[in-house]
Amino acid sequence: MHKILCLNKISPIGTDRLGDNYEFSTEMQNPEGILVRSAAMHDMELPAELLGIARAGAGVNNIPLPKCSENGIVVFNTPGANANAVKELVLAALFMTSRKIIPAIDWAKTLKGNGKEVSKMVEKGKGAFAGPEIMGKKLGVIGLGAIGVLVANAAHRLGMQVCGYDPFLSVDAAWHLSSSVDKAASLDDIFTKCDYITVHVPLNDSTRGLIGADALAKMKNGVRILNFSRGELVDTAAILPMLENGKVAAYATDFPDDALIGVENVLAIPHLGASTPESEDNCAVMAVDQLKDYIENGNITNSVNFPAISMPRSEGHTRICIAHRNVPNTIGAFTAVCGEENINIENMLSKSRGDWAYTIVDASGEIAPDIAEKLQALDPVVRARVIY
Repeated sequence: MHKILCLNKISPIGTDRLGDNYEFSTEMQNPEGILVRSAAMHDMELPAELLGIARAGAGVNNIPLPKCSENGIVVFNTPGANANAVKELVLAALFMTSRKIIPAIDWAKTLKGNGKEVSKMVEKGKGAFAGPEIMGKKLGVIGLGAIGVLVANAAHRLGMQVCGYDPFLSVDAAWHLSSSVDKAASLDDIFTKCDYITVHVPLNDSTRGLIGADALAKMKNGVRILNFSRGELVDTAAILPMLENGKVAAYATDFPDDALIGVENVLAIPHLGASTPESEDNCAVMAVDQLKDYIENGNITNSVNFPAISMPRSEGHTRICIAHRNVPNTIGAFTAVCGEENINIENMLSKSRGDWAYTIVDASGEIAPDIAEKLQALDPVVRARVIY
């Protein structure tokens, strides 16, 4: 029986897919797998039995990736599962930052009790909430992953001129991106030419503060900025004075901090990007399927710390899965151990990603019960296991 620890509530649409050979709970001891959404794991002691962690969502900032890699724990995410939900909220923010809809509604509430005078007061006061249409305006999309592509295509269909920037554009994303979306040669093309800018990149050392004082200085007066990826991508201290002097006409963020709440022309949304039942179901299904395939077959799909790798199972073959450092002569060391143990290698596949690699060996014949221990004793290896 495989044990799964759920650190957050996971949609039953997903957990139902685990099947009879699995048990899961929020208190599971010695789990082989963990399903998580937002729970912080950095101070968590990782069980020795733990093989994989599946995040029901895209961001993995709550998971200690280096620690997991060192222990041969594969971390999965679910890119694209919540993409439509985020796209819809970004489109809503495009309208709300343009037309001052929220302040106007709040103002209208203050008219309660004025009876027949309300109509006159509305006509007299509505001018304070005028704002531009988005049709014909230029939108810059930074990051053309699953969400960025959907936003770019939808904005184009709404009549916007769309310019996208992504130096790491994948082949799959390129296939789905409308040919009408212009390709920016640099971030400066986005910063200097766009009326609206939306950010859809992961948070890391190279993107933290991506929109800071230097970037803001290059932007058009009255630019509107949308951040539905991670709060730290935009430098709060840098954008606040730009909001005050009008350089930035509006800022919408799904990650409000204390300094932004209540600030005029800031649309502070409480992290609602993926808060739809459809998104939660999609993320749960993808997370469970990926974790289950890894536990049962050793295949890796959508990992953030190890390479994507999969190989069909053949009846009668035993599978050996090895997580290891990406260093020379490692494969030779594996085959040498297999030779010493009289293991006949039927199929082998190995892939790397940065400092880490992963190898699958399908073997026939009698497999010594201590083969995993012997492979794991090799210096580059951080985890070896046998799947019968």
